[in-house]
Amino acid sequence: MKVNPRSCLCPVLLCLCFLERGYEASHHGQAKIISRSHNATHNHNQTKDGETEIHHRPKRGWIWNQFFVLEEHIGPDAQYVGKLHSNSDKGDGSVRYILSGEGAGSIFIINEVTGDIHATKSLDREKKSHYVLHAQAINLNTNKPLEPESEFIIKVQDINDNAPKFPEGPFVTSVPEMSEVGTSVFQVTATDADDPTYGNSARVVYSILHGQPYFSVDPKSGIIRTALADMDREAREHYSVVIQAKDMAGQVGGLSGSTTVNITLTDVNDNPPKFPQKNYQVFVPESAQVGKPVGKMKASDEDIGINAEIKYSILNPEGAGMFSISTDKDTREGVITLRKPLNYEKKKHYSLHIAAENTHLDPHLTYLGSFKDDATLKITVGDVDEPPIFSMDYYIMEVYENTRVGTEVGAVTARDPDSKNSPVRYFIEQREDKAVYFDIESISGVIRTTQLLDREDTPWHNITVMATEEDNPSLQSHVPVTVQVLDVNDNPPMINTEDEIIICESTRAGQVIQTITAVDKDDFANGKGFSFSFPGGIPANPNFTIKDNEEGVTFILAVVLLLPPPP
Repeated sequence: MKVNPRSCLCPVLLCLCFLERGYEASHHGQAKIISRSHNATHNHNQTKDGETEIHHRPKRGWIWNQFFVLEEHIGPDAQYVGKLHSNSDKGDGSVRYILSGEGAGSIFIINEVTGDIHATKSLDREKKSHYVLHAQAINLNTNKPLEPESEFIIKVQDINDNAPKFPEGPFVTSVPEMSEVGTSVFQVTATDADDPTYGNSARVVYSILHGQPYFSVDPKSGIIRTALADMDREAREHYSVVIQAKDMAGQVGGLSGSTTVNITLTDVNDNPPKFPQKNYQVFVPESAQVGKPVGKMKASDEDIGINAEIKYSILNPEGAGMFSISTDKDTREGVITLRKPLNYEKKKHYSLHIAAENTHLDPHLTYLGSFKDDATLKITVGDVDEPPIFSMDYYIMEVYENTRVGTEVGAVTARDPDSKNSPVRYFIEQREDKAVYFDIESISGVIRTTQLLDREDTPWHNITVMATEEDNPSLQSHVPVTVQVLDVNDNPPMINTEDEIIICESTRAGQVIQTITAVDKDDFANGKGFSFSFPGGIPANPNFTIKDNEEGVTFILAVVLLLPPPP
Protein backbone atom coordinates (compact mmCIF):
# COMPACT_ATOMS: atom_id res chain seq x y z
CA MET A 1 0.00 0.00 0.00
CA LYS A 2 1.27 3.42 -0.93
CA VAL A 3 0.60 6.51 0.98
CA ASN A 4 0.22 9.76 -0.86
CA PRO A 5 2.79 12.16 0.58
CA ARG A 6 0.43 15.03 0.17
CA SER A 7 -2.03 13.40 2.52
CA CYS A 8 0.54 13.65 5.38
CA LEU A 9 0.18 17.40 5.73
CA CYS A 10 -1.11 18.38 9.17
CA PRO A 11 -3.26 21.48 9.27
CA VAL A 12 -1.37 23.06 12.14
CA LEU A 13 1.97 22.22 13.76
CA LEU A 14 3.04 23.32 17.23
CA CYS A 15 6.76 23.81 17.64
CA LEU A 16 8.05 23.79 21.19
CA CYS A 17 11.27 25.65 21.41
CA PHE A 18 13.18 26.24 24.62
CA LEU A 19 16.03 28.49 25.42
CA GLU A 20 17.98 25.60 26.84
CA ARG A 21 17.81 22.40 24.78
CA GLY A 22 18.85 20.27 27.71
CA TYR A 23 15.88 21.56 29.70
CA GLU A 24 13.64 20.71 26.73
CA ALA A 25 14.91 17.20 26.51
CA SER A 26 14.22 16.55 30.18
CA HIS A 27 10.60 17.64 29.95
CA HIS A 28 9.26 16.20 26.73
CA GLY A 29 8.22 13.24 28.71
CA GLN A 30 5.93 15.52 30.77
CA ALA A 31 4.11 17.00 27.78
CA LYS A 32 0.41 16.32 27.69
CA ILE A 33 -2.23 16.43 25.00
CA ILE A 34 -4.78 18.75 26.54
CA SER A 35 -6.90 19.68 23.47
CA ARG A 36 -9.64 17.72 21.89
CA SER A 37 -8.67 14.67 19.81
CA HIS A 38 -8.71 14.54 15.98
CA ASN A 39 -10.49 12.07 13.72
CA ALA A 40 -9.00 11.46 10.26
CA THR A 41 -11.02 10.78 7.13
CA HIS A 42 -9.70 8.35 4.53
CA ASN A 43 -10.03 8.76 0.68
CA HIS A 44 -9.22 5.79 -1.59
CA ASN A 45 -7.71 6.53 -5.12
CA GLN A 46 -6.55 4.05 -7.71
CA THR A 47 -2.94 4.32 -8.94
CA LYS A 48 -1.82 3.72 -12.46
CA ASP A 49 -0.67 0.28 -11.40
CA GLY A 50 -4.11 -0.50 -10.10
CA GLU A 51 -3.11 -0.01 -6.53
CA THR A 52 -5.36 1.86 -4.24
CA GLU A 53 -3.95 5.02 -2.63
CA ILE A 54 -5.20 5.92 0.81
CA HIS A 55 -5.46 9.66 1.50
CA HIS A 56 -5.44 10.59 5.21
CA ARG A 57 -7.23 13.89 5.63
CA PRO A 58 -7.33 14.73 9.34
CA LYS A 59 -10.27 16.66 10.58
CA ARG A 60 -9.05 20.16 11.27
CA GLY A 61 -8.32 20.88 14.91
CA TRP A 62 -5.59 22.18 17.23
CA ILE A 63 -3.12 19.79 18.73
CA TRP A 64 -1.24 21.37 21.64
CA ASN A 65 1.44 20.23 24.01
CA GLN A 66 2.05 21.83 27.37
CA PHE A 67 4.33 24.88 27.37
CA PHE A 68 6.88 25.49 30.17
CA VAL A 69 8.51 28.68 31.25
CA LEU A 70 11.10 29.04 34.00
CA GLU A 71 10.14 31.16 36.98
CA GLU A 72 12.23 34.01 38.30
CA HIS A 73 13.83 34.78 34.92
CA ILE A 74 16.12 37.76 35.39
CA GLY A 75 17.80 38.05 31.96
CA PRO A 76 17.75 41.31 29.98
CA ASP A 77 15.69 39.82 27.17
CA ALA A 78 12.22 38.38 27.15
CA GLN A 79 12.19 34.64 27.86
CA TYR A 80 11.39 32.49 24.87
CA VAL A 81 8.44 30.18 25.55
CA GLY A 82 7.63 28.46 22.26
CA LYS A 83 6.26 28.79 18.72
CA LEU A 84 2.84 28.55 17.12
CA HIS A 85 2.96 27.35 13.49
CA SER A 86 0.51 26.11 10.94
CA ASN A 87 1.56 23.96 7.98
CA SER A 88 -0.81 26.12 5.99
CA ASP A 89 1.61 28.95 6.59
CA LYS A 90 3.71 29.17 3.40
CA GLY A 91 5.85 31.86 4.84
CA ASP A 92 4.34 34.50 2.62
CA GLY A 93 2.92 36.50 5.53
CA SER A 94 -0.65 35.49 4.82
CA VAL A 95 -1.14 33.92 8.27
CA ARG A 96 -1.62 35.91 11.44
CA TYR A 97 -1.23 34.28 14.85
CA ILE A 98 -3.36 35.60 17.70
CA LEU A 99 -2.83 34.91 21.45
CA SER A 100 -5.51 35.55 24.12
CA GLY A 101 -6.25 34.49 27.68
CA GLU A 102 -4.43 34.91 31.01
CA GLY A 103 -1.47 37.24 30.70
CA ALA A 104 -1.79 37.60 26.93
CA GLY A 105 -0.39 40.93 25.79
CA SER A 106 0.95 41.79 29.25
CA ILE A 107 3.00 38.82 30.34
CA PHE A 108 3.02 36.77 27.16
CA ILE A 109 3.44 38.34 23.74
CA ILE A 110 3.40 36.67 20.34
CA ASN A 111 4.97 37.55 17.07
CA GLU A 112 1.88 37.53 14.88
CA VAL A 113 3.89 36.64 11.80
CA THR A 114 6.26 33.96 13.13
CA GLY A 115 4.11 32.70 16.02
CA ASP A 116 6.98 33.01 18.52
CA ILE A 117 5.81 33.42 22.15
CA HIS A 118 7.90 35.26 24.76
CA ALA A 119 7.42 35.98 28.47
CA THR A 120 8.15 39.63 29.15
CA LYS A 121 8.05 39.45 32.95
CA SER A 122 9.67 37.40 35.65
CA LEU A 123 7.13 34.88 36.96
CA ASP A 124 6.72 33.42 40.43
CA ARG A 125 5.39 29.90 40.48
CA GLU A 126 4.46 30.22 44.15
CA LYS A 127 2.08 33.06 43.28
CA LYS A 128 0.67 31.51 40.08
CA SER A 129 1.69 28.10 38.82
CA HIS A 130 0.11 28.13 35.34
CA TYR A 131 -1.67 30.29 32.79
CA VAL A 132 -4.54 29.29 30.50
CA LEU A 133 -4.33 30.86 27.00
CA HIS A 134 -6.02 30.53 23.64
CA ALA A 135 -4.36 30.38 20.20
CA GLN A 136 -5.79 31.10 16.75
CA ALA A 137 -4.40 31.29 13.21
CA ILE A 138 -6.13 33.80 10.85
CA ASN A 139 -5.87 33.91 7.05
CA LEU A 140 -5.13 37.54 6.30
CA ASN A 141 -6.49 37.25 2.79
CA THR A 142 -9.89 36.01 3.87
CA ASN A 143 -9.69 37.29 7.43
CA LYS A 144 -11.06 33.93 8.48
CA PRO A 145 -9.64 31.46 10.97
CA LEU A 146 -7.64 28.64 9.54
CA GLU A 147 -8.58 26.58 12.57
CA PRO A 148 -11.01 26.97 15.46
CA GLU A 149 -9.58 28.65 18.54
CA SER A 150 -7.84 26.19 20.85
CA GLU A 151 -6.90 26.33 24.54
CA PHE A 152 -3.47 25.51 25.92
CA ILE A 153 -1.54 25.95 29.21
CA ILE A 154 1.76 27.58 29.95
CA LYS A 155 3.09 26.05 33.14
CA VAL A 156 5.55 28.00 35.27
CA GLN A 157 8.39 25.65 35.93
CA ASP A 158 9.72 25.65 39.51
CA ILE A 159 13.24 26.49 40.52
CA ASN A 160 14.58 26.21 44.05
CA ASP A 161 13.95 29.78 45.08
CA ASN A 162 12.24 29.23 48.44
CA ALA A 163 13.95 28.19 51.63
CA PRO A 164 12.12 25.94 54.09
CA LYS A 165 10.28 27.85 56.79
CA PHE A 166 8.87 26.99 60.16
CA PRO A 167 5.40 28.63 60.31
CA GLU A 168 5.60 28.93 64.07
CA GLY A 169 8.33 29.17 66.63
CA PRO A 170 10.36 29.41 68.61
CA PHE A 171 8.83 26.43 70.36
CA VAL A 172 8.59 25.59 74.03
CA THR A 173 8.26 22.03 75.26
CA SER A 174 9.35 19.74 78.05
CA VAL A 175 10.42 16.19 78.78
CA PRO A 176 10.83 14.41 82.14
CA GLU A 177 14.36 14.19 83.44
CA MET A 178 15.96 10.75 83.56
CA SER A 179 14.06 9.78 80.38
CA GLU A 180 15.36 6.87 78.35
CA VAL A 181 17.39 7.53 75.22
CA GLY A 182 15.05 7.90 72.25
CA THR A 183 12.17 9.38 74.20
CA SER A 184 10.08 11.56 71.88
CA VAL A 185 10.20 15.20 72.92
CA PHE A 186 8.69 17.31 70.13
CA GLN A 187 8.08 17.34 66.39
CA VAL A 188 8.91 20.28 64.14
CA THR A 189 7.55 20.68 60.62
CA ALA A 190 8.96 23.02 58.01
CA THR A 191 7.15 24.06 54.85
CA ASP A 192 8.73 24.77 51.46
CA ALA A 193 6.81 26.83 48.91
CA ASP A 194 8.58 25.17 45.99
CA ASP A 195 6.94 22.48 43.83
CA PRO A 196 6.93 19.20 45.74
CA THR A 197 6.17 17.25 42.55
CA TYR A 198 9.29 18.31 40.75
CA GLY A 199 12.82 17.53 41.74
CA ASN A 200 14.08 17.99 45.28
CA SER A 201 13.31 21.67 45.66
CA ALA A 202 10.74 20.96 48.35
CA ARG A 203 12.26 17.81 49.77
CA VAL A 204 13.24 18.82 53.29
CA VAL A 205 15.77 17.11 55.56
CA TYR A 206 16.10 18.02 59.26
CA SER A 207 19.30 18.26 61.22
CA ILE A 208 20.33 19.60 64.62
CA LEU A 209 22.66 22.59 64.70
CA HIS A 210 22.78 23.13 68.45
CA GLY A 211 21.73 20.84 71.26
CA GLN A 212 23.96 17.82 70.88
CA PRO A 213 24.78 15.45 72.47
CA TYR A 214 21.63 15.84 74.52
CA PHE A 215 19.06 15.63 71.72
CA SER A 216 18.74 14.32 68.17
CA VAL A 217 16.26 14.88 65.36
CA ASP A 218 14.88 12.44 62.81
CA PRO A 219 15.96 13.78 59.38
CA LYS A 220 12.68 12.85 57.73
CA SER A 221 9.97 13.32 60.37
CA GLY A 222 11.49 16.18 62.38
CA ILE A 223 10.86 14.34 65.64
CA ILE A 224 13.23 15.46 68.39
CA ARG A 225 14.32 12.74 70.78
CA THR A 226 16.53 12.46 73.82
CA ALA A 227 20.03 11.32 72.92
CA LEU A 228 21.70 11.20 76.33
CA ALA A 229 20.74 8.94 79.20
CA ASP A 230 19.96 10.11 82.75
CA MET A 231 19.75 13.83 82.06
CA ASP A 232 19.40 15.45 85.48
CA ARG A 233 17.18 18.48 86.00
CA GLU A 234 19.00 19.36 89.18
CA ALA A 235 22.25 19.63 87.17
CA ARG A 236 20.73 21.47 84.19
CA GLU A 237 17.10 22.32 83.62
CA HIS A 238 16.88 24.26 80.33
CA TYR A 239 18.17 23.45 76.84
CA SER A 240 17.99 25.52 73.66
CA VAL A 241 17.95 23.26 70.60
CA VAL A 242 18.36 24.71 67.09
CA ILE A 243 16.85 22.63 64.29
CA GLN A 244 17.67 23.21 60.61
CA ALA A 245 15.45 22.26 57.71
CA LYS A 246 17.29 22.06 54.34
CA ASP A 247 15.74 21.40 50.93
CA MET A 248 17.26 19.61 47.96
CA ALA A 249 17.25 16.56 50.26
CA GLY A 250 20.03 18.16 52.24
CA GLN A 251 22.44 18.33 49.30
CA VAL A 252 25.00 21.04 48.84
CA GLY A 253 23.39 24.15 47.45
CA GLY A 254 20.07 23.53 49.09
CA LEU A 255 18.32 26.35 50.91
CA SER A 256 17.74 26.11 54.64
CA GLY A 257 15.79 27.61 57.50
CA SER A 258 16.05 27.06 61.22
CA THR A 259 14.03 27.32 64.39
CA THR A 260 14.69 27.10 68.11
CA VAL A 261 13.05 24.61 70.46
CA ASN A 262 13.41 25.50 74.14
CA ILE A 263 13.24 22.28 76.13
CA THR A 264 12.78 22.13 79.87
CA LEU A 265 13.47 19.01 81.90
CA THR A 266 10.52 18.45 84.21
CA ASP A 267 11.08 17.05 87.65
CA VAL A 268 10.76 13.45 88.73
CA ASN A 269 11.42 12.14 92.22
CA ASP A 270 15.00 11.07 91.72
CA ASN A 271 16.47 12.67 94.85
CA PRO A 272 15.85 11.52 98.44
CA PRO A 273 15.49 14.00 101.31
CA LYS A 274 18.72 14.74 103.14
CA PHE A 275 19.36 16.22 106.56
CA PRO A 276 22.20 18.74 106.32
CA GLN A 277 23.66 17.22 109.48
CA LYS A 278 23.19 14.06 111.48
CA ASN A 279 22.91 15.54 114.98
CA TYR A 280 20.81 18.41 116.28
CA GLN A 281 20.27 19.93 119.70
CA VAL A 282 17.50 22.01 121.17
CA PHE A 283 16.83 23.47 124.64
CA VAL A 284 13.26 23.22 125.96
CA PRO A 285 12.24 24.65 129.36
CA GLU A 286 10.23 22.34 131.53
CA SER A 287 7.49 24.97 131.58
CA ALA A 288 6.80 24.42 127.87
CA GLN A 289 3.11 24.00 127.19
CA VAL A 290 1.73 20.70 125.96
CA GLY A 291 0.62 20.92 122.34
CA LYS A 292 2.98 23.80 121.53
CA PRO A 293 5.99 23.60 119.17
CA VAL A 294 9.35 23.24 120.90
CA GLY A 295 11.68 22.92 117.90
CA LYS A 296 12.09 22.48 114.14
CA MET A 297 14.17 20.36 111.78
CA LYS A 298 14.38 20.45 108.00
CA ALA A 299 15.58 17.95 105.45
CA SER A 300 16.46 19.31 102.02
CA ASP A 301 15.26 17.80 98.76
CA GLU A 302 16.61 18.89 95.38
CA ASP A 303 13.34 17.95 93.69
CA ILE A 304 10.42 20.33 93.42
CA GLY A 305 6.64 20.21 93.80
CA ILE A 306 5.08 17.05 95.09
CA ASN A 307 8.35 15.21 94.47
CA ALA A 308 9.89 17.24 97.30
CA GLU A 309 7.09 16.69 99.81
CA ILE A 310 8.45 15.14 103.02
CA LYS A 311 6.89 13.26 105.90
CA TYR A 312 8.70 13.28 109.25
CA SER A 313 8.39 10.64 111.96
CA ILE A 314 9.93 9.85 115.37
CA LEU A 315 11.31 6.33 115.35
CA ASN A 316 12.14 5.57 118.98
CA PRO A 317 9.21 4.92 121.39
CA GLU A 318 10.64 7.06 124.18
CA GLY A 319 10.78 10.10 121.94
CA ALA A 320 7.42 9.39 120.32
CA GLY A 321 5.81 9.11 123.75
CA MET A 322 6.83 12.62 124.80
CA PHE A 323 6.94 14.44 121.46
CA SER A 324 5.24 14.44 118.09
CA ILE A 325 6.42 15.78 114.73
CA SER A 326 4.48 17.16 111.78
CA THR A 327 5.33 18.77 108.44
CA ASP A 328 4.86 22.48 107.81
CA LYS A 329 3.37 22.54 104.29
CA ASP A 330 4.80 25.95 103.49
CA THR A 331 8.37 25.54 104.71
CA ARG A 332 8.54 21.72 104.62
CA GLU A 333 10.06 21.78 108.08
CA GLY A 334 9.52 19.11 110.69
CA VAL A 335 7.82 20.80 113.66
CA ILE A 336 8.38 19.05 117.02
CA THR A 337 5.48 19.43 119.47
CA LEU A 338 5.32 18.54 123.15
CA ARG A 339 2.83 15.77 123.96
CA LYS A 340 3.28 15.50 127.74
CA PRO A 341 4.51 17.90 130.45
CA LEU A 342 8.24 18.03 131.04
CA ASN A 343 9.78 17.66 134.47
CA TYR A 344 13.36 18.69 134.85
CA GLU A 345 13.65 16.98 138.23
CA LYS A 346 12.58 13.62 136.73
CA LYS A 347 14.27 13.66 133.30
CA LYS A 348 16.70 16.20 131.98
CA HIS A 349 17.46 14.83 128.48
CA TYR A 350 15.61 13.18 125.59
CA SER A 351 17.02 11.72 122.39
CA LEU A 352 14.75 11.61 119.34
CA HIS A 353 15.55 9.53 116.27
CA ILE A 354 13.80 11.36 113.42
CA ALA A 355 13.23 10.08 109.87
CA ALA A 356 12.38 12.10 106.76
CA GLU A 357 10.94 10.36 103.70
CA ASN A 358 9.26 11.36 100.45
CA THR A 359 5.50 10.89 100.22
CA HIS A 360 5.33 10.46 96.41
CA LEU A 361 7.62 7.76 95.06
CA ASP A 362 8.23 6.87 91.42
CA PRO A 363 8.22 3.06 91.09
CA HIS A 364 10.47 3.34 88.02
CA LEU A 365 13.24 4.92 90.07
CA THR A 366 13.39 2.59 93.04
CA TYR A 367 16.69 1.29 91.73
CA LEU A 368 18.23 4.58 92.86
CA GLY A 369 17.93 3.47 96.49
CA SER A 370 16.02 4.50 99.58
CA PHE A 371 14.19 7.83 99.52
CA LYS A 372 14.61 8.27 103.26
CA ASP A 373 17.09 9.84 105.67
CA ASP A 374 17.39 10.05 109.46
CA ALA A 375 18.99 12.26 112.10
CA THR A 376 19.17 12.51 115.88
CA LEU A 377 17.70 15.37 117.90
CA LYS A 378 18.88 15.76 121.49
CA ILE A 379 16.52 17.74 123.70
CA THR A 380 17.81 19.30 126.88
CA VAL A 381 15.11 20.08 129.47
CA GLY A 382 15.71 23.41 131.19
CA ASP A 383 15.02 23.87 134.87
CA VAL A 384 12.34 26.45 135.66
CA ASP A 385 11.59 27.84 139.13
CA GLU A 386 8.16 26.34 139.70
CA PRO A 387 5.61 27.15 142.42
CA PRO A 388 5.14 24.75 145.35
CA ILE A 389 3.13 21.60 144.86
CA PHE A 390 0.61 20.48 147.49
CA SER A 391 0.55 16.86 148.52
CA MET A 392 -3.17 16.66 147.67
CA ASP A 393 -5.44 18.34 145.16
CA TYR A 394 -7.89 19.23 147.96
CA TYR A 395 -8.24 18.62 151.72
CA ILE A 396 -11.23 17.68 153.91
CA MET A 397 -10.89 18.19 157.69
CA GLU A 398 -13.19 17.75 160.74
CA VAL A 399 -13.54 19.56 164.09
CA TYR A 400 -16.16 19.44 166.83
CA GLU A 401 -18.27 22.46 167.50
CA ASN A 402 -17.77 24.47 170.67
CA THR A 403 -14.13 23.39 170.91
CA ARG A 404 -11.83 25.94 172.42
CA VAL A 405 -10.19 28.54 170.25
CA GLY A 406 -6.84 27.37 168.87
CA THR A 407 -7.90 23.76 168.43
CA GLU A 408 -5.93 22.06 165.62
CA VAL A 409 -8.14 21.16 162.69
CA GLY A 410 -5.57 19.61 160.35
CA ALA A 411 -2.50 20.40 158.29
CA VAL A 412 -1.58 20.90 154.62
CA THR A 413 1.82 20.18 153.11
CA ALA A 414 3.51 21.49 149.98
CA ARG A 415 7.03 21.26 148.61
CA ASP A 416 9.24 23.07 146.14
CA PRO A 417 9.50 20.78 143.07
CA ASP A 418 12.78 22.36 141.99
CA SER A 419 16.11 20.89 142.84
CA LYS A 420 16.99 23.72 145.26
CA ASN A 421 14.01 22.69 147.46
CA SER A 422 13.22 26.16 148.74
CA PRO A 423 11.28 26.38 152.08
CA VAL A 424 7.51 26.82 151.69
CA ARG A 425 5.30 29.30 153.55
CA TYR A 426 1.53 28.96 154.00
CA PHE A 427 -1.27 31.52 154.10
CA ILE A 428 -5.07 31.50 154.20
CA GLU A 429 -6.72 33.73 151.68
CA GLN A 430 -9.00 36.13 153.53
CA ARG A 431 -12.24 37.60 152.28
CA GLU A 432 -13.51 40.87 153.64
CA ASP A 433 -17.14 39.77 153.53
CA LYS A 434 -16.61 36.68 155.67
CA ALA A 435 -15.65 36.15 159.29
CA VAL A 436 -12.30 34.53 160.02
CA TYR A 437 -12.72 31.20 161.80
CA PHE A 438 -9.33 29.64 161.02
CA ASP A 439 -5.66 30.48 160.92
CA ILE A 440 -2.62 28.56 159.59
CA GLU A 441 0.90 28.30 160.84
CA SER A 442 3.09 29.66 158.02
CA ILE A 443 5.88 27.12 158.46
CA SER A 444 4.10 23.91 159.48
CA GLY A 445 0.83 24.38 157.57
CA VAL A 446 -1.24 23.45 160.67
CA ILE A 447 -4.74 24.96 160.61
CA ARG A 448 -6.34 26.04 163.90
CA THR A 449 -9.66 27.59 164.97
CA THR A 450 -9.82 31.28 165.77
CA GLN A 451 -13.46 31.30 167.01
CA LEU A 452 -15.97 28.94 168.59
CA LEU A 453 -17.76 26.97 165.91
CA ASP A 454 -21.48 26.26 165.92
CA ARG A 455 -22.56 23.38 163.78
CA GLU A 456 -26.17 24.45 163.88
CA ASP A 457 -25.11 27.82 162.47
CA THR A 458 -22.48 26.75 159.86
CA PRO A 459 -21.89 23.03 159.43
CA TRP A 460 -19.24 23.44 156.61
CA HIS A 461 -16.44 25.94 156.10
CA ASN A 462 -14.57 26.36 152.78
CA ILE A 463 -11.18 28.06 152.86
CA THR A 464 -8.30 28.43 150.36
CA VAL A 465 -4.72 27.87 151.48
CA MET A 466 -1.88 29.50 149.52
CA ALA A 467 1.70 28.23 149.47
CA THR A 468 4.70 30.30 148.33
CA GLU A 469 8.41 29.75 148.12
CA GLU A 470 10.40 31.63 150.71
CA ASP A 471 13.00 32.60 148.12
CA ASN A 472 10.47 33.67 145.51
CA PRO A 473 7.10 34.71 147.01
CA SER A 474 5.74 35.50 143.56
CA LEU A 475 5.48 31.78 142.83
CA GLN A 476 2.21 30.72 144.44
CA SER A 477 0.05 27.65 144.58
CA HIS A 478 -3.49 27.30 145.93
CA VAL A 479 -5.47 24.41 147.33
CA PRO A 480 -9.09 24.21 148.58
CA VAL A 481 -9.70 23.05 152.16
CA THR A 482 -13.13 22.03 153.43
CA VAL A 483 -13.74 21.87 157.22
CA GLN A 484 -16.75 19.93 158.52
CA VAL A 485 -18.05 20.99 161.96
CA LEU A 486 -19.06 17.90 163.94
CA ASP A 487 -22.08 17.94 166.25
CA VAL A 488 -22.19 17.81 170.04
CA ASN A 489 -25.40 17.61 172.09
CA ASP A 490 -25.67 21.25 173.02
CA ASN A 491 -29.36 21.93 172.27
CA PRO A 492 -32.45 20.81 174.40
CA PRO A 493 -35.62 19.47 172.75
CA MET A 494 -38.23 22.05 171.84
CA ILE A 495 -42.02 21.40 171.92
CA ASN A 496 -43.34 23.04 168.83
CA THR A 497 -46.90 23.77 169.91
CA GLU A 498 -48.51 25.94 172.56
CA ASP A 499 -52.05 25.74 171.24
CA GLU A 500 -54.97 25.29 173.64
CA ILE A 501 -56.70 21.93 173.55
CA ILE A 502 -60.47 21.95 173.17
CA ILE A 503 -62.40 18.74 173.84
CA CYS A 504 -66.03 17.82 173.63
CA GLU A 505 -67.95 16.63 176.68
CA SER A 506 -68.92 13.55 174.81
CA THR A 507 -65.29 12.45 174.39
CA ARG A 508 -64.80 8.83 175.38
CA ALA A 509 -62.22 7.62 177.86
CA GLY A 510 -58.89 6.61 176.27
CA GLN A 511 -59.50 8.72 173.21
CA VAL A 512 -56.45 10.69 171.82
CA ILE A 513 -57.30 14.32 172.02
CA GLN A 514 -53.95 15.89 170.90
CA THR A 515 -50.55 14.94 169.45
CA ILE A 516 -47.57 16.93 170.65
CA THR A 517 -44.14 16.81 168.88
CA ALA A 518 -40.66 17.91 169.95
CA VAL A 519 -37.54 18.74 167.84
CA ASP A 520 -33.80 18.98 168.59
CA LYS A 521 -31.32 21.18 166.59
CA ASP A 522 -28.53 18.75 167.22
CA ASP A 523 -27.57 15.98 164.86
CA PHE A 524 -29.84 12.92 164.80
CA ALA A 525 -27.28 10.90 166.73
CA ASN A 526 -27.44 13.38 169.59
CA GLY A 527 -31.19 14.10 169.43
CA LYS A 528 -32.62 10.60 169.70
CA GLY A 529 -34.42 9.28 172.81
CA PHE A 530 -36.85 12.04 173.84
CA SER A 531 -39.00 11.30 176.94
CA PHE A 532 -42.21 13.14 177.70
CA SER A 533 -43.70 13.73 181.18
CA PHE A 534 -45.75 16.21 183.11
CA PRO A 535 -43.78 18.69 185.13
CA GLY A 536 -42.95 17.19 188.49
CA GLY A 537 -44.16 13.82 187.21
CA ILE A 538 -47.74 14.43 188.38
CA PRO A 539 -50.45 15.63 185.97
CA ALA A 540 -52.26 18.82 187.01
CA ASN A 541 -55.51 17.16 186.15
CA PRO A 542 -55.99 13.49 186.94
CA ASN A 543 -58.35 13.14 183.99
CA PHE A 544 -55.45 13.33 181.48
CA THR A 545 -52.36 11.24 180.81
CA ILE A 546 -49.60 11.07 178.09
CA LYS A 547 -48.23 8.25 175.95
CA ASP A 548 -44.84 8.25 174.11
CA ASN A 549 -45.22 6.77 170.55
CA GLU A 550 -41.61 7.38 169.25
CA GLU A 551 -42.31 7.62 165.52
CA GLY A 552 -39.19 8.41 163.51
CA VAL A 553 -37.12 11.43 164.43
CA THR A 554 -40.12 13.23 165.86
CA PHE A 555 -41.67 11.95 169.07
CA ILE A 556 -45.43 12.04 169.50
CA LEU A 557 -47.17 12.75 172.78
CA ALA A 558 -50.64 11.22 173.10
CA VAL A 559 -52.96 12.82 175.65
CA VAL A 560 -55.60 10.38 176.82
CA LEU A 561 -58.77 11.47 178.53
CA LEU A 562 -59.52 9.49 181.71
CA LEU A 563 -63.30 9.54 182.29
CA PRO A 564 -64.67 9.18 185.86
CA PRO A 565 -66.54 5.99 186.74
CA PRO A 566 -70.34 6.10 186.39
CA PRO A 567 -72.20 7.31 189.50
